Amino acid sequence: MVEISASQVKELREITGSGIMDCKRALQESEGNVEKAVAWLREKGIASAAKKAGRIAAEGIVDSYIHAGGRIGVLVEVNIETDFAAKNEMFRSFVHDLGLQIAAANPKWVSREDVPDSEIEKEKEIIRNKALNDGKPEKILDKIVEGSIAKFFKDNCLLEQEFVKDDSKTVEVLLKEMISSIGENISIRRFTRYEMGEGLAKKEDNFAQEVMSQIHT
Repeated sequence: MVEISASQVKELREITGSGIMDCKRALQESEGNVEKAVAWLREKGIASAAKKAGRIAAEGIVDSYIHAGGRIGVLVEVNIETDFAAKNEMFRSFVHDLGLQIAAANPKWVSREDVPDSEIEKEKEIIRNKALNDGKPEKILDKIVEGSIAKFFKDNCLLEQEFVKDDSKTVEVLLKEMISSIGENISIRRFTRYEMGEGLAKKEDNFAQEVMSQIHT
């Protein structure tokens, strides 16, 4: 049997949050290979989920999605804890789906925490002024603003958008499902979306709608 060192057990515990004896057994079953031991623990359902969200995700991939004809392009960076997991086909498929989501739904930020305060205040002012112009009474303005800002976040923040392949869940729910399935913390770090001719005077085409229509055909 392969000799397992205390440092190997410690390393595996830090990665998975599993107990000492479970880590030692996993390393023995995997002949001292840490990556295989991680997989063994997850297959057995032993790896702890409690520590995932707080763990650093510094590996991952940058993926691209190009819409047919090259009219919309997306680059998205998604981080995960280990290089081993970054090569997982399920993870890579998830990242690619995020690129498709960004192309179709055109979010501006990953989460509401990323939205600058100045943008939120500007949007609130627009909503309030519109409500007043529409003759809404002052006493219900705060509720109108609150509801409209929630919709603003849903439309513009990737995590709060409905997933284009399954509108019964949000991207945030999809992310949590992926974390649970793979067993590592996953973080959507950043993305960039390009649309051909963006900012130029041109014939109006709804490329995002076209992307979504192709998903559902």
